[in-house]
Amino acid sequence: MIETQTMMRIAIIALGSRGDVQPYIALGVGLQKAGHDIRLITHENFESLVRSNGLAFCSARGNVQDFVESKEMRELTEKGNFIAITMQTAKAAKQAAIHWAEDSLEACQGCDLIIAGVGGLYIGIALAEKLNLPLLQAYLFPFTPTRDFPSILLPASMSRLGGAFNHASHTLTRQAIWQGFRSADSAARQQVLGLPAASFWGPYNAERLQNMPILYGFSPSVIPKPADWGDNIHVTGYWFLDESPDWTPPADLLNFLENGSAPIYVGFGSMGSRKPEETADLVLQALARTQQRAILMSGWGGLSSANLPDSVFMVDSIPHSWLFPRVAAVVHHGGAGTTAAGLRAGVPSIITPFFGDQPFWGHRVAELGAGVAPIPRKNLSVDALAGAIQQVVTDQTMRERAAQIGAKIRAEDGIAQAVGIIQEFGERFATQART
Repeated sequence: MIETQTMMRIAIIALGSRGDVQPYIALGVGLQKAGHDIRLITHENFESLVRSNGLAFCSARGNVQDFVESKEMRELTEKGNFIAITMQTAKAAKQAAIHWAEDSLEACQGCDLIIAGVGGLYIGIALAEKLNLPLLQAYLFPFTPTRDFPSILLPASMSRLGGAFNHASHTLTRQAIWQGFRSADSAARQQVLGLPAASFWGPYNAERLQNMPILYGFSPSVIPKPADWGDNIHVTGYWFLDESPDWTPPADLLNFLENGSAPIYVGFGSMGSRKPEETADLVLQALARTQQRAILMSGWGGLSSANLPDSVFMVDSIPHSWLFPRVAAVVHHGGAGTTAAGLRAGVPSIITPFFGDQPFWGHRVAELGAGVAPIPRKNLSVDALAGAIQQVVTDQTMRERAAQIGAKIRAEDGIAQAVGIIQEFGERFATQART
């Protein structure tokens, strides 16, 4: 990492699922190794993950896993209705906003800089305003309007409508997210921070954000920087959080891997299912039809290691950075983090998106030639999954393309790039403050 003479106290606000939080932990670790004092503000269910990586944990009250796994959210996730999911999330956020503002205000005391992505953006901007601190935006998916492609929440095919439509679609998406959370933001500003409500149109054009660095934690090999993004916007490469050096895999998993062909990985992250038994049965039928061995991520009801065939092994929590290079292909929901891990491993992907940015990543992987066309969760069937598995294990052109992209990603160091940009900003900001 780049050394710096100016130590900064940095608060990173990371709210969301594990896939949303983990890259910010990786960034925090990189900044801490470079000599900075890092405080990671996130949900209480991620405390052990934050602390085990040597970072100071600051709680934003609430357990996101309980919310994601609630009956209401499972049903909405299964349907994939982004608007309904956003409204349900906004309703929960309004209830939590006061606590988050109180917790984050305390955690940011004495800091020099705040870093936040989409999950922590609004509270981050309010805190920066309250404490007169600079805020750097750091995102895991495209959020700045561009003419190059449409919003991640729209079908990729809509790019045929042209650059003006693409640019407008990003602005509309940002407005949809903001309007869903505006009342929660206003409550936090007025009741905790003593600030006026943000503009009806959102804080995106706030003066303190102008010309500030914006970081994107994905690979330019996956999404090249759009030509209409300014010089202050940086596509750094992914922020991977790898397993600790002393981590060792379970002996029975090693034995399974060593005694047969490379298996298929199947896991849907934090995405719930109203009918987990049916999903599990569907996956097992597709594996049997294609005669493929598999490693299944646990968490599906009605499925236990006791009723699995010998060709299928169930795991609880195994680092993707260790496991994915050892499998033949990965089947997953298309979360940004899992997609990145599959691409870095250099193996083909079968993405079954539920909602949000997941269809975007599914289409991008297919466009890169590193996987099949995504299979929306509502269209997942034995025939569809079996056909996709057969394709990814036999299509040599796809396998070679996936390997090439993986090599490019492994040659990048997104964390070092991001740390360097943050440090350069810190030095410049400190110099301006002294003059």
